[in-house]
Amino acid sequence: MKLAQRLENLPPYVFAQAGAKIASLKKKGIDVIDLGIGSPDLAPPKPIVDALYQAALREDTHGYAGYYGILAFRQAVAGYYRRRFGVELNPDTEVLSLIGSKEGIANINLAFVDPGDIVIVPDPGYPTYSLGAMLAGGQAYYMPLLAEKGYQADLSAIPAEIAEKAKTLWISYPNNPTGAVADLDFFAECVSFCRRFGILLCHDNPYCDVTFDGYVAPSILQIPGAKDVAIEFNSLSKTYNMAGWRIGMAVGNAEAIDALARVKTNIDSGIFMPVQMAATFALNGDQSWLPERNEIYRRRRDVVMEFLPKAGMSAEKPKGGLYVWAHVPQGYTCASYAERVLEEAGVWLTPGTAYGGQGEGYVRISLTLPEKRLREAGERIVKLGR
Repeated sequence: MKLAQRLENLPPYVFAQAGAKIASLKKKGIDVIDLGIGSPDLAPPKPIVDALYQAALREDTHGYAGYYGILAFRQAVAGYYRRRFGVELNPDTEVLSLIGSKEGIANINLAFVDPGDIVIVPDPGYPTYSLGAMLAGGQAYYMPLLAEKGYQADLSAIPAEIAEKAKTLWISYPNNPTGAVADLDFFAECVSFCRRFGILLCHDNPYCDVTFDGYVAPSILQIPGAKDVAIEFNSLSKTYNMAGWRIGMAVGNAEAIDALARVKTNIDSGIFMPVQMAATFALNGDQSWLPERNEIYRRRRDVVMEFLPKAGMSAEKPKGGLYVWAHVPQGYTCASYAERVLEEAGVWLTPGTAYGGQGEGYVRISLTLPEKRLREAGERIVKLGR
């Protein structure tokens, strides 16, 4: 058999590869501490789980749940955006449910990108931005995010011939993998740039409610006129510890929402209704537990920041997200350092080049393990020396 050319050119997903290697080491009896993938280890509050259970007990919730997401969920998303960001959304035309935001990020390319089209993606950046473009036959133009610029893109450095051909531009703040944040002035610059060149602005915003030190993350849709050019991807995965439940949302520009929905209605059949009902409960319910949850992540972040210099590493203290983006010790590439730490200390750190060429010299450290386990990981890494 002969694979499609798009698949032959598609690299394996880095976390799938890492998972296989970690599983192999564990079979050998090695206690691997996985600081790679950002899968929350904390459960949702019990009332959210109870809402799922009660919905699943009903006899009328096990059929197809509709292609666009149940109205109650879309209304809950609109209510969340109104309360959280002061943004008004029409639940019928500006909100779409997603099977986790990742599938929407990939599928939006099928709606807007033809073979040979350009997609502007951040480097470093979430791999699905560029891989989704590749699956649609598009070409990624890598937009450097540099430490000296606070990991914010220099839009003025994008060549006019690239901007004029681009179909979409991706940004994400709080940023994965760097933990960088952005303000409304930068968002306004992005909106203006995309309006000028007729580009769809895609903002990936799943970490907006995982923030520290008093920082409050904005939405791209807070910018006046943003809905003319922008769509925002969000998720309950990180905010509500529901990563495995696979539910998220796309909001914003009605034309983009409709286009994405046309793709999805031909590919999937929606989300299990009890999951949507529990997600509705989560969005509409008590939010007072979130600061305490974020305090857990803040303490974990500080554990990592404490051991990094002892291991010859350094990092900017992130104000949002689930990761620390750390310089590897001098004399290593990110891959060689990650391999040494895994083989000799039994700790997995994601090499920065998993997120693009600009990630060389960095590793991403996830905060999704208890403090005790993070301290143990730090002790193992420090013992390796530099």
